[in-house]
Amino acid sequence: MAISFNTSGIYTLKPIEMQEVRKEIYALLVPGEVCVTAFQTVRDQVVFTDKRIIAVDVQGLAGKRRSYASLPYSKVQFFSVQTPGMIELTPDSELTLSFGNGVDATFRISGNTDIGALARMIAGFIL
Repeated sequence: MAISFNTSGIYTLKPIEMQEVRKEIYALLVPGEVCVTAFQTVRDQVVFTDKRIIAVDVQGLAGKRRSYASLPYSKVQFFSVQTPGMIELTPDSELTLSFGNGVDATFRISGNTDIGALARMIAGFIL
């Protein structure tokens, strides 16, 4: 599953521990930037820092080729969240961010992620 912010694709992500974040992500951080939370598909990762969202798209059979996308919060025009239903078998939430250039990025987050806390965090960085 490729993560491309040029389309309005939806990517199902599962929360991961910070020690599971790919080491190369840390090389992309600017001085003072901090990873706050992270999610993963089968091979791809999405990391929310205090300044932006960094997505890693692992490509090819061996996974040697990688594509990185950086979405700064300063470019977000608005965002929305959708909470899971009361009796859903899989409590999936959705986060959609709309950027000034017309790109929308939608993330479906599975598991017991507090989508409200994620929304408050993003609001704090945007506002």
